[in-house]
Amino acid sequence: MVHAERAALIGDLENLDAQQWEEPSLCAEWTVHDVVAHLADTARTTRLGFLAGLVRARFDFDRQNARGVECERGASPQETLERLRRVATRRSTPPAPLDSRLVEEIVHGEDIRRPLGLARSYPGEAVVRSLRLQVRTPASFGGAKELVSRIRLTATDADVSIGEGPEVGGPALSLLLAVSRRRVALDDLDGPGVASLSAAI
Repeated sequence: MVHAERAALIGDLENLDAQQWEEPSLCAEWTVHDVVAHLADTARTTRLGFLAGLVRARFDFDRQNARGVECERGASPQETLERLRRVATRRSTPPAPLDSRLVEEIVHGEDIRRPLGLARSYPGEAVVRSLRLQVRTPASFGGAKELVSRIRLTATDADVSIGEGPEVGGPALSLLLAVSRRRVALDDLDGPGVASLSAAI
C-alpha cells in the first residue's frame, strides 16, 4: 500500500508546472517542493539512521525534518522528483509502527494535492489503518492521542468509531487530516465535538 501511494503521487507530480511546485502546502512553511523532498528523505530512513539523525538534531524532530528537506531538495523540481522515484520501492522504516509509513504518504499526499486542487481516491483500508494509528500515538511522536481523548470520531464512509465523548463525524480521510492538525479538513466534519476538535488544533 505504501508503494502504491508513492507511485500515485509521483504520477501526479509529473504533471506539475514550475509554479505549482512552489505553492504553499498544508505543512506550515513548506512548499510542495519541500514536502516532496521530505518524502524522499523519509523513504530513505532506517532505524539506525533515524536515531543518529535525531541525536545530531539534539532530539528536535522539526530540526531533523528540516535537515532532511535540505539534503533531499534538488536544484530543480525534476531532480527532487527523480530522487523520490529512486526510493519509491524502498522498504526501510524508522523505529515506528509500519502503518506510520501509510500516515506519512496519505497525509503528506493531501498536503500536496489539496492546495493544487488534485484529488485521489485512497484505498479505504489504508486510510482507516492510518487513522487508527494516529489516534493511539502520543503527540510527542506526531500523533493525536491527547487531541482526541475527549471526543468520538465516527467515519461516515467506513466502519470506524473511535473514542468517547461528543461525536465528530465525516469521511475517514477528513478525520485523519483533522487529527493530523490540518484545519482545512474541519469543513468536511460535523457533530457536537467539532468545536472541541477545532479548538485543540
